[in-house]
Amino acid sequence: MRVLIMGTPVSTHFAPMIPLGWALRASGHEVLVAGQPDIAGAAHAAGLSTAIVGDYFDALEPLTANLPDGKRPIEVGRIRVRDGHWDAVNKIWLIHCRYMVSRYLEFAREWRPDLIVSDPLEFSALVVGGVLGVPTVSHRWGIDPSGNPGQEMARRTMGTLMGRIGLAELPRPALVLDPCPPSLQVPEAPASQPERYIPFNGTGSLPDWALAEPRGRRICVSFGRLTAALNGIPLFQTVIDGLSQIEDTETIVTLEPEYRDQLTSIPDSVRVVDPVPINLFLGTCDAVVHHGGAGTTLTSCAFGLPQVVLPGVADMFVVAERIQQVGAGRMLDEAETQNDPAAVRDAVRAVLEDPAHRKSAEQLRDEIKEMPTPADVVTVLEGLTA
Repeated sequence: MRVLIMGTPVSTHFAPMIPLGWALRASGHEVLVAGQPDIAGAAHAAGLSTAIVGDYFDALEPLTANLPDGKRPIEVGRIRVRDGHWDAVNKIWLIHCRYMVSRYLEFAREWRPDLIVSDPLEFSALVVGGVLGVPTVSHRWGIDPSGNPGQEMARRTMGTLMGRIGLAELPRPALVLDPCPPSLQVPEAPASQPERYIPFNGTGSLPDWALAEPRGRRICVSFGRLTAALNGIPLFQTVIDGLSQIEDTETIVTLEPEYRDQLTSIPDSVRVVDPVPINLFLGTCDAVVHHGGAGTTLTSCAFGLPQVVLPGVADMFVVAERIQQVGAGRMLDEAETQNDPAAVRDAVRAVLEDPAHRKSAEQLRDEIKEMPTPADVVTVLEGLTA
């Protein structure tokens, strides 16, 4: 098969499809990633070839527009989406589709794929598949409250565009792949084909400190690359201050070098390190504090670690809720508690000391191990094009 992988121009939306790309190539299929330059780096780091379509897309712009200096979105009541109201977020990807779909169609007509795999919010992939008459598979990136509502919104509002292209409506995916353990997925998500999550958080070198014996219980703090850029350094400091109050612990904080001098203090029990793929060292950790990103959440689940989630934007609040609801961790989803070192300390201490949290986290790990591998899923995909 010639498989075209498409994705919205956000590397964290694209990354969960990488292990499937590896499995397709290992099975002898041709794989090409088509997208804007924003995801090219992640694709190349994973060893996947790309076709650049369109220009850069600044995913930060909708989040930073008119954001007051020194304030995080949660502190001004913005970008907190929950309770099923996803149109405000998904409208971004609807507009994105309208100006990208013709470019993707032009490219796909020349490359002629047999199968398309895409994240749920790249609506152009469904259009391309419909026009070319090839199956399109939606690949969720994890806990996914927005993908199906987004496609239904596009189906309601894109009638005129579909008519011009020659389609009756936005086509539906031939299959939905889901790397999220079923018990953790939002209950309203439509039925899907499970696919085991394979931890991949980019490439890097195993640091020397990861091989050293931890100085007590080791806590990983990873807020991705977005939090710091959204005025989040005070949040890093709050978490550092709170965790330094927990006895017999060592805290590993990943943070880009350009933000380090904004930290006011780093206690002896805290090690601030350059960003490194967390799957390289989570096996040495006892708990994870993070922002609710899909990759960090599922990687923590794959290692069976309890989590404390401090969400900041969009579906991260739903991620935090689901982790808490299944018992695998705690959430701090209000600015007041996120800015309180004592609240952070108490939440982390709870997941470290309450065996129920670890038991639930280990159940998620075991559930992931029972899911079909990407290699198993390749056989399913081959059946779609037979």
